[in-house]
Amino acid sequence: MKSLRTPAFFAALLVAVAPLFAAPAAHPDTSSWQSLFATDLADADLKAGSWIWENGTLVARTHDTIWTKKPYANFVLDLEFKVAKESNSGVFLRSGNTKQVLSALEIQVHESADSALNGEVGSIYNAKAPAKKMAKPTGEWNRFTITCDGSRVSLVFNGEQVYNVDLNDWKEPKKNPDGTANKFPVALKDFSRNGPIGLQGLHGKAQAPVWYRNVRIRELK
Repeated sequence: MKSLRTPAFFAALLVAVAPLFAAPAAHPDTSSWQSLFATDLADADLKAGSWIWENGTLVARTHDTIWTKKPYANFVLDLEFKVAKESNSGVFLRSGNTKQVLSALEIQVHESADSALNGEVGSIYNAKAPAKKMAKPTGEWNRFTITCDGSRVSLVFNGEQVYNVDLNDWKEPKKNPDGTANKFPVALKDFSRNGPIGLQGLHGKAQAPVWYRNVRIRELK
């Protein structure tokens, strides 16, 4: 019997097993995307006065996190941020409980780093460092494109993809795939994959300022 495993067969198989969405490896054109927060912050969950808009820039006034009222599951989030000396902030993704910091992945926004494992800017806090240092000098605008699609999370940082990971590889509580310990009492594979997105306020001892702009999102099917 003639084999059906022709080049056309293998090509069809590749199409069948290919992911439905490929995470961007460069920053996309976001001009038609939805803003994550409205100019009146009516779609935000926040303490009064903790965040304000100033000339198109979202500015933290306190340590409190600003959250979306709407939960998000699969999406591409694009934003710019600027830090001062000793700034410490972050982008929380798909929080399972906004009252508990360790119930959401956090992409670090930093002047440089903190003392925690994988604490440098661009890291998934305590879980995954970027492949290379991409931060611009203090006072200059940086750009993140963050993709969450099922178990996969990727980051394009100032023009380069610095990781594209599968959360299913984090199989155990308090342990990263490379064997290092983390702080999470729940394995990352079991984290919520649908929840609010948040921007952390003035964090750390210095309470140094942080600024965000052009925070836009495109939901994925």
